[in-house]
Amino acid sequence: MAEMADGPQVSVCMAAYNGSQFIEDQVHSILSQLGDSDELIIIDDCSTDDTVEHVKLIDDDRIRLLLNESNIGYVKTFDRALRASRGRYVFLADQDDLWPAGRVEAMTKALESADVVAGNLEILGQPGQRTPSPLRAEQSDQHLLNIVNTLADRRGYWGCAMGVRQDFLRIATPLPAPLFESHDLWLALLGNATGSISHLEQTVTLRRIHEHNATPLKRRSIPRRIRSRVMLIQCLLIGMRRARLAGWTSRSQQLNAEKHGSHA
Repeated sequence: MAEMADGPQVSVCMAAYNGSQFIEDQVHSILSQLGDSDELIIIDDCSTDDTVEHVKLIDDDRIRLLLNESNIGYVKTFDRALRASRGRYVFLADQDDLWPAGRVEAMTKALESADVVAGNLEILGQPGQRTPSPLRAEQSDQHLLNIVNTLADRRGYWGCAMGVRQDFLRIATPLPAPLFESHDLWLALLGNATGSISHLEQTVTLRRIHEHNATPLKRRSIPRRIRSRVMLIQCLLIGMRRARLAGWTSRSQQLNAEKHGSHA
């Protein structure tokens, strides 16, 4: 998981499952923004269609294609991809969306001063139509309020529009055992709890809506939402314990220490 001295600057992690219809378009939209030494990690979760064959048709050395031996679900697949990443900056990607131009540049810049970055989504084919609860830049420093609103389902954090620093994966991975869904909210909550998250108001993902989306836009039933929030609180407590045991220092704290040190 540690960054190699001569390794990639950017790692992109994608969980794939029965995505043959759209995955090639998404892969090309990602590769067009990566440097020559960057990497796109695609882990196929035992697809029953020809997803793997579609990926193999793309002749690009930056693609690292890994295959799960059994179907483990998208959360555990993303966990495996994150732990396999080598880049300083690590982004999450869904198999069926598209990345608009400038995404990697904007999110990489944000991660120079934060451990987690989250941007907004637009619905593919519907310019200007954003998903519910879009993020605003001024929310970046409202950490406690962000945690409360995330647990109340009033913050628009989407994994496909997020990225983290490699260092942050020391406390974020492995994903906690109680986490059966919402790896994106886990990263957002931990980023807020440790005081280092940046919100981008710009669109960083064009989300394709279709009948097989793993994360639907509509609200779930109240019992399921309650179960999900209990799970997230459990995970957040685990994350904070990890950070404490690791003597975690966020990117924001590091920059503040450097700033004060230079004025000493």
